[in-house]
Amino acid sequence: MELQDIFTAIVEGEDDDAEELVQEAIDEGVSPGEIINKYMIPAMDEVGRLFEEEEYFVPELLMSANAMKAALSIVQPLLKQSGGEPVGYVVIGTVKGDLHDIGKNLVASLMEGGGFEVNDLGVDVAPERFVEEAKKHDKTVVCLSALLTTTMPQMKATIEALKEAGLRDKTIVMVGGAPVTQQFADEIGADAYTLNASSAVQKAKELVAK
Repeated sequence: MELQDIFTAIVEGEDDDAEELVQEAIDEGVSPGEIINKYMIPAMDEVGRLFEEEEYFVPELLMSANAMKAALSIVQPLLKQSGGEPVGYVVIGTVKGDLHDIGKNLVASLMEGGGFEVNDLGVDVAPERFVEEAKKHDKTVVCLSALLTTTMPQMKATIEALKEAGLRDKTIVMVGGAPVTQQFADEIGADAYTLNASSAVQKAKELVAK
């Protein structure tokens, strides 16, 4: 088999093909890490590029995300078996008042693929809920997603809630979503902003290592 076909299946949103090809690669002895880093993450980077250049729209994005999920369903259990301790602990959710979850789901999937233990709180998540989960582990990476300008202030509210709970120094706060910018992240005191899902994983690893 051609490993590059995994990349193509994800970019084209062929979930059955993606799943079968990853299983074939595993059966042939290819490591889960190699499949994720060389084919799956680059595929989602390519999907992100196509979306930014308006060659892909939300339906295509969803199809590719589903194909990614199907591929991850094969490699994630193997990563857990071989990886021992997780790289870190991630609490992720779309902030209060916002029901969008495509981007958030993608980041959650890639974080898992990247070796993090991920607790996905879903959508419309209140600041207190993030605080509650962040208490459970030291150096928790709290990932906040928003797709509406009207819900972006909830990111600041969540950071304030972490401060009030005495957890701000013990957590890493990352923010993202279409209307979010680096400038906004700086203004609200977030530790990081990333433009896309794959760079979020890289950034989280860097911050946890520090």
